[in-house]
Amino acid sequence: MRSCCAVYVDVGYLLAAAATRVTGSSLRRGIQADYASLIEWLVAHAEADSGLPLLRVNWYDAGGRPGGMPDASQDEIGQIPGVKLRLGRLSYSGEQKGVDVRIGLDLAIQARQRIADVVYLVSGDDDLTEAVEDAQSHGVQVVILAVPRHDERPLAVSKHLLREVDRTQVIDQAAIDHAFKPTAIPESLIPSLGVVDEHRDGSDGSPEADRQTGSSNESPLTTGVLDDDPASPHPSSTRRPLPGPPRERRRTVRVHGVAGAEDVGGRAPTPADSAAPRSATEPAPVGVPGPGPARVDPGDVGEQAPAATPAPSAPSPAILARRKAVGVALPGAAAAIPSPSPDDPSMSLAVVDAVARQVVAAWCSSATPDALAELKAAAPVIPSELDRALLVDLSSRGDERDLDDATRHQIRARFWHHVGRVRPV
Repeated sequence: MRSCCAVYVDVGYLLAAAATRVTGSSLRRGIQADYASLIEWLVAHAEADSGLPLLRVNWYDAGGRPGGMPDASQDEIGQIPGVKLRLGRLSYSGEQKGVDVRIGLDLAIQARQRIADVVYLVSGDDDLTEAVEDAQSHGVQVVILAVPRHDERPLAVSKHLLREVDRTQVIDQAAIDHAFKPTAIPESLIPSLGVVDEHRDGSDGSPEADRQTGSSNESPLTTGVLDDDPASPHPSSTRRPLPGPPRERRRTVRVHGVAGAEDVGGRAPTPADSAAPRSATEPAPVGVPGPGPARVDPGDVGEQAPAATPAPSAPSPAILARRKAVGVALPGAAAAIPSPSPDDPSMSLAVVDAVARQVVAAWCSSATPDALAELKAAAPVIPSELDRALLVDLSSRGDERDLDDATRHQIRARFWHHVGRVRPV
C-alpha cells in the first residue's frame, strides 16, 4: 500500500475555537462558517507538509437531526470529494455524544493497519491523548493542527495533548478569518447612533458600579426585563439622547390602531394620550380620521383660520419603515475582557462579568425577540449550550484552572444580569 496522509477534524473543537477567536466566546452559533474553503486549505497544507497524497478528510461532528442523522449543511460537506462524514449524536440536553469515541477508535484502528503514515488532527481534546499514544506506537506520526490565537499560539488545546503529539502547527490565520465570520445583526436593524443606554443610577452595568450604587441585578426575577421597557415595574436603564441639536417634538402615530414607537415630548405614550380629546385646531395624526379644521367666525379680530391639511389616504413611508424588531442586542458588548491576575488563585469578578457579557453578546447575534422571551421564561435554568460556553470560556481565561462552586454561581448570576440588559432591535 502506498504511503499517504490523512486529516481528522473534530468539528466541535474547530467551531468553538474559531468562535473564540472571532467573537471572544466559544458559542458556536455566534459564527457562520464556509467549510469548503477551510477543507481546501487543510488538504493543501497536509499534502505540502507531509509530501504525501491525501487519503481522505474524516469529518467528526454530531448529527444535526434526531438519531444522529446529518442535517442539510452536513449533507453538503459529505458530498465534497475526499471528505468522509463520521457522525455522533446529540443528547436530549443538546450535548454531543459519541464523537470523541469515534475519533479515538478510528485513530487507533487505522494506525494499527497503517492506513496513513501521517495524521493531522484538528482537535484540542485531552481525551484523545491515549489514542494518539496508541497510534504512535504503530509508527504513525500525529500532528496537531490548531486554531491560532492572535499571537499565533494554539488555541484551546490540552497541555497533555500538546506534550504527546509529534508536532504542533496552527492553521493559517487568513484561512480561519476567511472561513469564519461573526453572525452579525444587519446594519439596517441597528438603532440610531443618537441614543445610548444608561442606567437610572448613572452606572454602566458593571459589577463595580452595582456595588457603588447599592443596586443588585443578579436575580433572574428582577433582570428579566428589557432596557427600555416602560411597562416594567423595575426598568434597569433608560434611553438618553446624545448631546446635539434639540430634538423636534413628535407625536404618537397610530396605524391600524397600533401606536408607533415615537414618543410625545420625550416621554413614553400612555393610555391617557390616546383617550384625551384633541383640540379642534389640532390636525389629526397621519392615517387617523380627525374632526377636520376648526370653523372660525369671520368677525373675530386677530384670529386667522388655520390652513386645512387633508389627511393622506395611506400612511407615509416613514411610518411603514418602522418594522417590527427582528433581533436583539446587548449594549456595551464590545468592551474588552480583562486578563486574570496570575497571583490571584480565584477569578476576579471583573473577569467573570466580562466573560458572561461576551457569551450573551454572541448569543444575541443570532437570537430573536421570541428567543429572548423563551430564555427569560426558562429562568433560572440556563440552556446547556450557553451554560457550557460560560464555563469553558471562563476556564480558558483562567489558564484552564478548575472553577469552584462560588465562581460558577457568580458567572451564572452575571449571565442573567446581562440578559436583563438585552433589548430588541
